[in-house]
Amino acid sequence: MEGRLTGTAGERKATAYVASVFEQLGLEPGGDDGSYFQSFDFTAGVRLGDENRLTIVSGQAREDGVLDEDWRPLAFSTVGETAGSGVVFAGYGITAPGTGEVPDYDSYEGLDVAGKWVMVLRFQPESVPPEWRRHLIHYSDLPYKASVARRNGAAGIIVVTGPDAQARDRLVDLRFEAGAADAGIAGVALSDAKAAELLGTAGRDLKTLQGRLDKGESVEGFELPDDVMLSARIGILSEQRNGRNVLAWLRARPSSDEPPVILGAHVDHLGRGETPGSLAVDAERGAIHYGADDNASGVAAMLEAAQYLAGLAGEGELGAVRDIGFAAWSGEELGTLGSSHYVEALAQDGGLEGRVAAYVNMDMVGHVGEKVFVQGTGSSSAWPREIERRNVPVGLPLTLQPDPYLPTDTTPFYVKGVPVLNLFTGAHEDYSSPRDTPDRLDYDGVRDVARLAAGLVRSVARAPRAPGHVEVERRQSGLARKHLRAYLGTIPAYGQDESVQGVQLQGAVKGGPADEAGVVGGDVVVELAGVEVRTIHDYMGALSGLKVGEETDLVVLRDGKPERLRVVPGARE
Repeated sequence: MEGRLTGTAGERKATAYVASVFEQLGLEPGGDDGSYFQSFDFTAGVRLGDENRLTIVSGQAREDGVLDEDWRPLAFSTVGETAGSGVVFAGYGITAPGTGEVPDYDSYEGLDVAGKWVMVLRFQPESVPPEWRRHLIHYSDLPYKASVARRNGAAGIIVVTGPDAQARDRLVDLRFEAGAADAGIAGVALSDAKAAELLGTAGRDLKTLQGRLDKGESVEGFELPDDVMLSARIGILSEQRNGRNVLAWLRARPSSDEPPVILGAHVDHLGRGETPGSLAVDAERGAIHYGADDNASGVAAMLEAAQYLAGLAGEGELGAVRDIGFAAWSGEELGTLGSSHYVEALAQDGGLEGRVAAYVNMDMVGHVGEKVFVQGTGSSSAWPREIERRNVPVGLPLTLQPDPYLPTDTTPFYVKGVPVLNLFTGAHEDYSSPRDTPDRLDYDGVRDVARLAAGLVRSVARAPRAPGHVEVERRQSGLARKHLRAYLGTIPAYGQDESVQGVQLQGAVKGGPADEAGVVGGDVVVELAGVEVRTIHDYMGALSGLKVGEETDLVVLRDGKPERLRVVPGARE
């Protein structure tokens, strides 16, 4: 289905197939207007409108920059006309409090930028000590820099990559990020050549400035001459699309007012890799991301469980005292859009306690190996014993993980007061790439996971009392992958046994820095760039301190013995 990207023809075909199976099983439609489909609108991206103009006036000279060559609007820019105004250079555009190891950093010190354009460098100082990079990365993403510029009264922000920065695209991509739309300030990316011309009017050299800033030197910002002015017309259009969930009910007999139990899996995937989640290597860009494991395997297991449970009901053997819902969610890869829409519509500004008894999810269940991870067990005290009981006739090698805050469709339910479980067989080298194909799946394993899920759902459906919800404190790393400057291409085993000290890896992206360094599946990272790694949070923090292109040590445990590897980080953007 061309990767089943939410809002595309492939997603429509895939969801139509799921609905046809629900209908064949005799399940009652649970969507809008008596159908199996629940629609939701979402912003799929942004694109350039017809009117985009950047005019540069320098003395008596006046020119319009060439779009996509000299300049490009930033995705979070406010749209419309920004009148001509002066330009102020403000280094990296970072304002960050100091720590015990890192001094205060304020690119705006002594500058008056009110009503002017602020020119800033794109990333963060590159050649400072690692502890500086680990700290400043929290203040270096572009929407945050734009908000700082706006708070200082700037009319617009100009982002320049700079000749010394390693980046795949010299002009910032026009790429939509949820939560970053319309920063309330005009924003443009400017080519190094044009930025150098502008700075030259003040007798300054872009490469020299970047070199000094990268070393952590204090470089005062400055205003360009009064006869240098910029004006812009920004025309960015949001691409609105419609996605749809597929919902069905297996009703209890006799009918019941007890809150239902729901079994679900997400049906969408990454299309041809248009979204930031793709791990395709350069040679695979634009290829179909089939998503056989992620998450056709989960949908197949959900349908298998639905068929089994519907069969029991037809024979009068189900014994349910509450309804069972089945869901194929769309939009999971874009941020659990479909499941969140369902939950919000059902909750209506409240919680879901008393409205949903439990939610069981399957996300990537096609690579059963030495263990199957049952995640979110801490969301109810009833889960550990129930899981053990229902696995007896199946015999899967299970590892229980209590953390209920998961990057999948369980979280919208859990934060509204619903006990949740997620079945997961682990990440792997084909994950989120065109290599995730059906021939690589363990079909006997998918069948067994479906049996376990069906047993758990049936148990909740038959129980007179729903599992109790337990509130678990959320652990935060403080960093998302989008904030990271350096790229290694490691694939963490997110479902690793919590007794493991370090970060276990499923493998490395083929051709990526970690692969080139010799990382193999099963390695456990215990040190990166001199930083001890005990948890995924340690690992993310160590990654944030790496310098692109600078070789560093990576220590892994392989078969229990330490191996010291040398890895050269690449640029994430």
